[in-house]
Amino acid sequence: MQEYSGHKREQHVFDLIHPAVQLGCFAAILAFTMLAIQPILLGITFTAAFAFSVYARGWRASLRTLSWQLPLIILCAAINPVFSTVGSTEVFVIGSKAVYLESIVFGACMGLMLAAVITWFFNAAQVLSSDKVLSVLGNTAPTIGLMVSMIMRLVPQFVERGRLIDSTAQAVSSAAPRNKAEQTRARIRLVSVLMGWSMEDSLETADAMRARAWSSTRKRTSYQRYRFGTYDTVVSLSLSVLVVVNALIAWAACTQFQFFPTLGSLALWWGYIPYALFMSMPLLLCLTDDLKWGRVP
Repeated sequence: MQEYSGHKREQHVFDLIHPAVQLGCFAAILAFTMLAIQPILLGITFTAAFAFSVYARGWRASLRTLSWQLPLIILCAAINPVFSTVGSTEVFVIGSKAVYLESIVFGACMGLMLAAVITWFFNAAQVLSSDKVLSVLGNTAPTIGLMVSMIMRLVPQFVERGRLIDSTAQAVSSAAPRNKAEQTRARIRLVSVLMGWSMEDSLETADAMRARAWSSTRKRTSYQRYRFGTYDTVVSLSLSVLVVVNALIAWAACTQFQFFPTLGSLALWWGYIPYALFMSMPLLLCLTDDLKWGRVP
């Protein structure tokens, strides 16, 4: 488990599954999250992502993440009408620019999609260690494997470092912002320090990789060997069936609903049930294993 999550689960059902299956599962979930832009589908994947985050990371870490994701969704909903003046339902007018309901809803969905993707990256980081990713992609696509493992580590680390910088700045009472302007400058300074820290860390990582002769050979080894067993085959087949079925469901749902020029109607549909099962597959596997062995989630 990652040390910065603040919540550690000693036993995990994903430890019994081959890393290739784990990677394929989260890759499929992320693909559906980014491509299936429909309000109900986005609500399902965000709810499933938050539920698994509570299971894997704990309530405290999940609520901390949610505390800045909700303003992100609101910000996207507020900013999108400024750049996209498309729609037919006029809400209000600012100067000579009209703000349409369709643009607000589309921006909110984009913000919800971004929040869901970030949450799934947090969740994947709890399951997929760097060694697992490199063991799957280390020989076939070493650069991609390295990028994926670094991104999965970077997203939670980026947030944790931002929280550390903010708490350090707040500890200096004489530098505490007193008004809105000083708060804005403090946020800009926080982002600047965070970006500088990240770029310096990337240079140190590059130097360390060069010193360890990265890319000197195409054949790479991993710390632990993984074997593809019968259980992995069953999970892979189940995942493949769910991917095909939900691809058809997502296509039907997205073609039935449109944002522009007018918002489409949303109705109850049986297709949302298998889609919710697919998005909840990581959590259901963990809960099933916990119930089997008598562990309290």
